[in-house]
Amino acid sequence: MSARLPVFPLGTVLFPGLVLPLHIFEERYRALVRHLVGLPEGAPREFGVVAIQAGWEVAPAGPPGRSGLAGGDITLHEVGCTAELRQVTELADGGFDIVTVGRRRFRVAEIDDATEPYLTAEVEWLPEPAGPDEVADVLAARVISVFRQYLALIRPEQEEISEQLPEDPTVLSHLVAATAALTVADRQRLLAIDDTAGRLRAELRLLNRESALLRQIRAVPVPLSELAGLPAPN
Repeated sequence: MSARLPVFPLGTVLFPGLVLPLHIFEERYRALVRHLVGLPEGAPREFGVVAIQAGWEVAPAGPPGRSGLAGGDITLHEVGCTAELRQVTELADGGFDIVTVGRRRFRVAEIDDATEPYLTAEVEWLPEPAGPDEVADVLAARVISVFRQYLALIRPEQEEISEQLPEDPTVLSHLVAATAALTVADRQRLLAIDDTAGRLRAELRLLNRESALLRQIRAVPVPLSELAGLPAPN
């Protein structure tokens, strides 16, 4: 099943269920917000968030065969997530502060940069897991344990990590992907995985990798900040 969506390119990856606040100042995206606000009551007020693959709003279209999708001056990743508009605050200068929540994943089939002031795209909805998955349940328990160890490493001043982590494997997989200190490329790969078990397996590998790096950094005998201030030898 396909649909046409307004598209908002960003330097980040949005996951289903995660909150994304945005400050809207460019006229093309002001037009996008006005379009969404003006939709009939009950119509879904959502747009697609797609991470930028090449450039920062100033990348030329890629050559044929490139994995990304060209849209004007940028090249986008193929998989994104819709953002549902939950709160809009209009500002005195005509801009907006908005709050959105990630809703559903999609794959971009075709970008249109000519019809509207903002990008639009023909998208295909990606499958989401339905029903119980024993493998995902087992992996979720392992991810929770490793993620707590990881949080303890990045917050060494806190004796106990008290955050309540979701028990639902799919929700957990999206939360970990969005909150761990990963690169955009890592997050994009996680977003593109269709099954929860596969995403959790990938997160276990990434969390173990990041935890090992953090332990190495903490094993340095003298803090790097102190090394920077040591006097030079005579």
